[in-house]
Amino acid sequence: MSIATSVDEDLRHALAHPDDSEVAGLDAWWRANNYLTIGQIYLRANPLLREPLAPGHIKPRLLGHWGTSPGLSFVYAHVSRLIRRTGQQAIYLAGPGHGGPALVAAGYLEGTYSATYPAVPQDENGMLRLFRQFSSPGGIPSHVSVTTPGSIHEGGELGYVLVHAFGAVMDNPDLLAIAVVGDGEAETGPLEGSWKGVSFLNPARDGAVLPILHLNGAKIAGPTVLARKDPDEVRALLHGHGYDVIEVAGDDLPGMHHRFAAALAQAWGRIRDIQRAARSGSWDGSRPRWPLIVLRTPKGWTGPESVDGVTVTGTWRSHQVPLSGVRDNPAHLELLEKWLRSYRPEELFDSAGAPVPLVTSVNPEGDLRMSASPHANGGVLTRDLDLPDFRDYAVDVDAPARVRAESTRKLGELMRDVYTRNPDRFRLFCPDETNSNRLGAVFEVSDRAFMERTTADDVAVSRDGRVMEVLSEHNCHGWLEGYTLTGRHGMFATYEAFAMVSASQTVQHGKWLQEATRLPWRARVPSLNVLLTSTAWRNDHNGFSHQGPGLIQVVLTQRGDVARVYLPPDANCLLSVADHCLRSRSYINLIVIDKQPQLQWLTMDEAIAHTARGAGVWEWAGTDDGSTDPDIVLACAGDVVTMETVAAAQILRERLPALKVRVVNVVDLMTLVRPKDHPHGMSPTLFTELFTDSVDVVFAFHGYPGAIHQLVHGRPDADRFRVRGFIEEGTTTTPFDMTVRNRASRYHLVMDAINNARRLPRGAADLKAWCEAQLARHEQYVVEHLEDLPEVRDWALGDWATRG
Repeated sequence: MSIATSVDEDLRHALAHPDDSEVAGLDAWWRANNYLTIGQIYLRANPLLREPLAPGHIKPRLLGHWGTSPGLSFVYAHVSRLIRRTGQQAIYLAGPGHGGPALVAAGYLEGTYSATYPAVPQDENGMLRLFRQFSSPGGIPSHVSVTTPGSIHEGGELGYVLVHAFGAVMDNPDLLAIAVVGDGEAETGPLEGSWKGVSFLNPARDGAVLPILHLNGAKIAGPTVLARKDPDEVRALLHGHGYDVIEVAGDDLPGMHHRFAAALAQAWGRIRDIQRAARSGSWDGSRPRWPLIVLRTPKGWTGPESVDGVTVTGTWRSHQVPLSGVRDNPAHLELLEKWLRSYRPEELFDSAGAPVPLVTSVNPEGDLRMSASPHANGGVLTRDLDLPDFRDYAVDVDAPARVRAESTRKLGELMRDVYTRNPDRFRLFCPDETNSNRLGAVFEVSDRAFMERTTADDVAVSRDGRVMEVLSEHNCHGWLEGYTLTGRHGMFATYEAFAMVSASQTVQHGKWLQEATRLPWRARVPSLNVLLTSTAWRNDHNGFSHQGPGLIQVVLTQRGDVARVYLPPDANCLLSVADHCLRSRSYINLIVIDKQPQLQWLTMDEAIAHTARGAGVWEWAGTDDGSTDPDIVLACAGDVVTMETVAAAQILRERLPALKVRVVNVVDLMTLVRPKDHPHGMSPTLFTELFTDSVDVVFAFHGYPGAIHQLVHGRPDADRFRVRGFIEEGTTTTPFDMTVRNRASRYHLVMDAINNARRLPRGAADLKAWCEAQLARHEQYVVEHLEDLPEVRDWALGDWATRG
């Protein structure tokens, strides 16, 4: 036996068998945390109970959640001991919603909270501030929110703790993510899908996730499914997901400390064995069976057993505030004081109110404290991507609308080389659609990550792959969130309609980033980049279920310091936008462009200038010389509607040449907003230069028309904007028929221009009649021929569309 092996075995034995002094320290830390948790829920004064508890010491509004907190702090204490003994880098993710007071208390006991917030020192006044701020006006939320040091997962969303944990450890080999899964949370669809993370985790290059399924029996108002199942069924379920199940149950002390210490030591030892084998060359390549702990404790453990003769501990009644009406009910006030004093605070805090050495003996040192881990403040670890020059991937565009290309294929080529240059800090996350979305060039340098068995028929699938494909928007989105919040970069690419599956995650991540910008100690992290392709306008083959641009609307509701929406009309604009997004920090960057072959409009130099401005006049597309205001403005944002707009302008040029038409293309949607409402908002002067102050604007938009009305609110005479966009009309049909059904076709735009122009030259009525005839002809043609009219299908600009 080698000395190293002997030392490791001795360490594992010591971890599994804490001595009396260690158990005393664990129990003291846990009691102190429970006391601080209850204090946060109830107390506004008398934090150390130096006098009998009185109604005036109680908060007027009792908010918070006790039920899950003692279990969370119990696990935290033991993981801290593991870290102190081993030097393991770890972060702690609390899935059970409102476990906030327990994790705030943990950071306070570790000293991190006071270092982060000097107004909350480790003394009696600091403890009082800690209590008063919790879930109070001007204070902090009841979740493990962005304000909580050590957190990258707020909880409360219910279902995302494991995906955040798995994302955090990808390409992060030294990190252990402790992910506590609540048994109510385990009933959600996203959580059920997220167990599959072990099928994608490579122990040679990734860190490890230790899920701890905390079964305490109840959710807010009733029992939980897994807690009521036979333990054999639960074990079989988790075993089937690929885990080595370790079980701990009870409420007896100090027995639970000994049993959980042994379970944690077993789990850590198993993780260490898996990683050592993978990193030493002795691994056979098969998927490891990673450990998982099932912890069964009573809900509200150590709280009041019963209140008013009704059982509380171990039931749903302990979920939030076990004792209500404390200010007005002397019996409840007495019971609260008895409960608080049961933790013997005089043994846990010194005369000044600071934790005593027995309590702090459990805490790791420095950055090893989970509340101080730099991995939970990923901006401090972020390294910029080594990006190739996006200009090298340009599509050669001699003139507008002559060349067709799959724009996203060029982005795939760019990402291929980003993979090569950044093997430890960039990944693409895509729900089984990388090739479908024309991003398959990445497979030239990386396979799909997959730890299950492979067959001879698999293509680009291996354990060494780093392209993340799983048929779950929740997993892909959540993995990327965990990946970026711990300091790495990536992109989530999905079909546009299916982005709504994970839209709540987009909202929650946006809220996290918004609040983080207000905290100077939170370093800015890589942006969450979302690419939507297979869009509503070109999902004609799949049909109505696949047609929906709703995520644009979702992102527009986010605050301006976070939300960005880009609609590049072609490949060169897409490359310029992507380069900007991959360099950015702490944004949600939503990029929308279709994957099908599409007309290309701008040279690379033009695209760079256009995307930098965010919007601009395409002089070559219109008949406006700029000397005076035009008769009508045709505006567009989005690839398909840009084509329809330019085609409409061509029809007007050829059939109504006396009409002065200006064409404006918008690539950065946020430029439409007033500068005071969004940092990208264009100045009033530029807005007037593009759209005038009084000429009507016919705006063809990729998404729902109301979005444009929302964005131009407050601009000069906003009612003059007539918006055509997706109006929930769709089916399995031809590409052009999608624009017709949504009344956004070139013919509809021409008729809108005629109906709203400042002046109408002779021939306008005839042209309008011609458009109506074309629409009727189209309707008949597509049914008979199953494809679009030739002049639409093969449309391109004439020789007049030259630059300069």
